[in-house]
Amino acid sequence: MAVVLKTRKRAIGAASYARGGEESHLRPRYSEKTPPCRNACPSNNDIRGFLTAIAQSEDFGRSNDESFEMAWRLYTETNPMPAVLGRVCPHFCESDCNRAQKDEALSINQVERFIGNYGIEKGLKHEKLTDETKSDKVAVIGSGPAGLSCAFQLARRGYPVTVFEAAPKSGGMLRYGIPSYRLPEDILDAEVAAIEDLGVEIKYDTKVGKDVSLDDLKSEYAAIYIGIGAQEGWTLGIPGEEGEGVMNAVEYLNKFHTGEAVDVSGKKVLVIGGGNSAIDASRVSWRNGADVKILYRRTRDEMPAEYEEIEDTLEEGIEIEYLVAPVAVERDGDGKVTGLKCQKMELGEPDESGRRRPVPIEGSEFVVEADMIIPAIGQQPDYEGLEQLKDPESGWIAVDENSMTTIEGTFAGGDVTAGLGTVTEAIGLGRKAAIAIDAHIKGEEVPKEYPPPIVKYENMASGHYKPAARVEKQVISVDERRGNFNEVVQTLFEDAVIEESKRCMSCGMCFGCDNCYMFCSYSAVKKKPKDEIKPTGDRYEFRLEACVGCKKCAEECPCNYIDMV
Repeated sequence: MAVVLKTRKRAIGAASYARGGEESHLRPRYSEKTPPCRNACPSNNDIRGFLTAIAQSEDFGRSNDESFEMAWRLYTETNPMPAVLGRVCPHFCESDCNRAQKDEALSINQVERFIGNYGIEKGLKHEKLTDETKSDKVAVIGSGPAGLSCAFQLARRGYPVTVFEAAPKSGGMLRYGIPSYRLPEDILDAEVAAIEDLGVEIKYDTKVGKDVSLDDLKSEYAAIYIGIGAQEGWTLGIPGEEGEGVMNAVEYLNKFHTGEAVDVSGKKVLVIGGGNSAIDASRVSWRNGADVKILYRRTRDEMPAEYEEIEDTLEEGIEIEYLVAPVAVERDGDGKVTGLKCQKMELGEPDESGRRRPVPIEGSEFVVEADMIIPAIGQQPDYEGLEQLKDPESGWIAVDENSMTTIEGTFAGGDVTAGLGTVTEAIGLGRKAAIAIDAHIKGEEVPKEYPPPIVKYENMASGHYKPAARVEKQVISVDERRGNFNEVVQTLFEDAVIEESKRCMSCGMCFGCDNCYMFCSYSAVKKKPKDEIKPTGDRYEFRLEACVGCKKCAEECPCNYIDMV
């Protein structure tokens, strides 16, 4: 018997060399890896999962509707608001998309938006992870993205959750900071309602620290999560700032959303800053008939606002003047704003943010005419009644690696802990805290997550993928935007979503290309029966007894799903 086996091995080895292969002791193994899009997503959304669910409908005999619902459920495992994030997320995922190194990154954000809209239109309901209703109650302070995310994940785990919201409506800066041409209120309302359907109670017009104390909550709830955001705007700290005609962007946008819109029609409005709030304040003013200009102390490369929002702003004819800093507000004898004294700047060494520090140029002062000035240079939390949680050094709430504050059983996340961040970062922090709260109540360790290695483009057989142009977002014309708050970006049609999803390279996960099966010369790869194949997982299996370790399957696997070990 041993002689037969040795003879067979020699024969296989000879055949391997004859075909140009190389015999090895290594053997193939299917090994899922982390796609760079998911690694870049602060919400940890299963981006590859929802894209390939749509792309592979025919492979698994699903209808488009079945795949769209599957995509929605995969997405909402980590984030309950795909329609919201599909409109306001800066889509870090697209910046890291491997497809960008071949032609263009996937339009992930637009597919995300479609999935969210689909869930709303079809009235899809979130599913709990357990049928158990736990006796331990959890309080969430603030119904912004961090608070809603935390409440959602806790409710899914069976906890009774009460959200305390100081405002008359939910959403935080999603509602009171982002204009409706970017995020219509009915979209936000629908996705909040779906969270409430899980049993989450939201108490409006209830400010913790004023209407109810933190100590009262601690006596009634097993844990507390603080997600109050940062909704107080900074002042410029320059002469002449106090008085009518100067209003920070947070207050300005809040008035707009609550029906107290400031009359800027025909006025010259200066917006100071380079973040999203500055962009929003300027575009709201333009829609309300103002002549608007943005002043920013650095260059466009340093602007923290989303690139696409800056582009839309410039398309609307709003001028951005760079390397300019405010020095003093000028007023006439009646105290009316007439202009803003400014100073030209140049960029010096990088500061703590990594951006080059603006340095004043001596003797470069000049005046820009203005009727109204809107500073949009930063925000901070309102700590009234929660002063004990404020870190005196940083000005934010300090938390440990598990999102717990210095008070046992009290957790925090979002802008109130991390400084001004993005909506997707707040969603991710809310989810992280919910997992930690669940472990805390159970008296267990917070589970550690060990994601598999990230797929790198250079390790993929990228030649397998055919070039395909990106499906770009659709927008209404500038003329159609003037004087109204109609949504600018339009949701992709179903066919376009399917087309774009098929551009996904399925980095690190099998998508049934057959390469490993076709390129194996030794029948060491076997196709699984269709009824054994799961939507995400192996479609083949290795017959290692026939394998000589030639590595051809791994070399020809487009998505780098096969390791030789």
